Amino acid sequence: MTEHDIDEDAPIFAIAVAAELSGMHPQTLRQYDRLGLVVPARTQGGSRRYSLRHVEQLREVARMSSDGIGLPAIVRILELENRVQELHSRVRDLEDRMRAELEKRPGARVFAAGSTGAVVTLRHGTRVRRATEVVVWRPRASLAQQSEPPDETPAG
Repeated sequence: MTEHDIDEDAPIFAIAVAAELSGMHPQTLRQYDRLGLVVPARTQGGSRRYSLRHVEQLREVARMSSDGIGLPAIVRILELENRVQELHSRVRDLEDRMRAELEKRPGARVFAAGSTGAVVTLRHGTRVRRATEVVVWRPRASLAQQSEPPDETPAG
């Protein structure tokens, strides 16, 4: 976004301006707000403030209404369009974060478990040679044997 671009979600238009931009009467905008069709932001004093996105939604409502689509269906369509917009924004954010992460780590390493269970680092594209033997049973040293010092009797 450049410094001259307007944030399309910024609530900057009073109801009279939004009505003029959308080609509707201000009373229609109030009715749509009450129905939850296009809900503007509010100032601290309670005045409605519309964004460019709201104006586009109002135009879309007028178009769908003139095509014979009922208001309940229009409400659902707008809800779905808003959800799609949110998801697009999230995907863009995740893609940006992923790109930044990849740029920070050129030649990033891959981690695998070694034959002893230790973490082994590998270069991207390298494969781990897998052990083919299977250990069915291995005796464990008892706790007493592990804690006692080794017997130091002289040989002879």
